[in-house]
Amino acid sequence: MFIDKLNTSNNYINFICKNMKIISWNVNGIRAVGKKWFKEFIASENVDILCIQETKAFEDQFLKDKNLGEIEWYKYIWHKWTRAGYAWTAIFYKNEIEVIDTKNDFWEVDHFHDDGRVTELEFNYTDSDWNKHHTVLLNWYFPNGWTRADWTEMVSYKLDFYTHLMDYTRKLKAEWKTMIVTGDYNIVHTEIDIARPKQNVNSIWFLPIEREKIWAFFDDWNLDVWRHFYPDRLDVYSRWSYRAWSRPRNVWWRIDYFVVNKDFIKNVKWIDYMNDVMWSDHCPVKLELK
Repeated sequence: MFIDKLNTSNNYINFICKNMKIISWNVNGIRAVGKKWFKEFIASENVDILCIQETKAFEDQFLKDKNLGEIEWYKYIWHKWTRAGYAWTAIFYKNEIEVIDTKNDFWEVDHFHDDGRVTELEFNYTDSDWNKHHTVLLNWYFPNGWTRADWTEMVSYKLDFYTHLMDYTRKLKAEWKTMIVTGDYNIVHTEIDIARPKQNVNSIWFLPIEREKIWAFFDDWNLDVWRHFYPDRLDVYSRWSYRAWSRPRNVWWRIDYFVVNKDFIKNVKWIDYMNDVMWSDHCPVKLELK
């Protein structure tokens, strides 16, 4: 639940209690989607928190872009990266969010910091029973595992990233904090989350060693929100190749998730993969809290 100010006329402030809406989206370049009604999308959705992966822009480039600039009614967290033109993440949030803290670097391991993979928003969320939850929203862009241009092997880097994620979320759990972990996970969870499981058993994103990691993460204490509500639903994906008409044929992968701790799932109203938003090779994922 979110307290949203309607008006302040005549020194009276009227409030309405509404559901909190969070959207996560790998935009594959924020300046590119800025040319495709990005600000209008945020306005039409009236999103409370927007988590972005693969911004592929420095903060000053974002601010100077005539299609973007500062988005009205929102503050933001921009990752402090060092590798130009690479991953990067950002979180936009409404001024009314009761913020406790923000982080825009990888405080755990320095070598993950270069890629700009982590942003964090710590805030108070009030549920429908007026209980206040100390909530940590983690916006992550996970390594994809593909070999880099200099032939550096990246699967071990990817698995190490998952290990540190699990260690950090366990630490937060021990502190009795509510967690929402979202972003591009770059690993397929179950066989029904990929269009061609048998053909891709030896493919990056679906390797057994990768899937063991994500299963361990979910078994630990976390829920894949989509599979909690729709355990058997088929043909719902979040990322498509630009080649071979994979999106019109709906042939690809579900690798973008919202994950919450198990005792928090009762506060989730619904989740949706916004397949009609076509401006990136990923679609946005929308989560609504009661």
